Amino acid sequence: MTANNELGEYENNMEKVNFGDLPIGKSEDVEFSEELADEADRKAQQRAAAADERMENE
Repeated sequence: MTANNELGEYENNMEKVNFGDLPIGKSEDVEFSEELADEADRKAQQRAAAADERMENE
């Protein structure tokens, strides 16, 4: 399977996810397990930290 094909499958799967119940703010309590995290989780955590930093510096 190619990287582009994997990305396409990921995007298709994400379209089926209901994001309505996910926390949207920094003050929300979200449990994160490093043991269960995959590469996508780690990248998302980095993006979230960068976004938090940008918001704090405005």
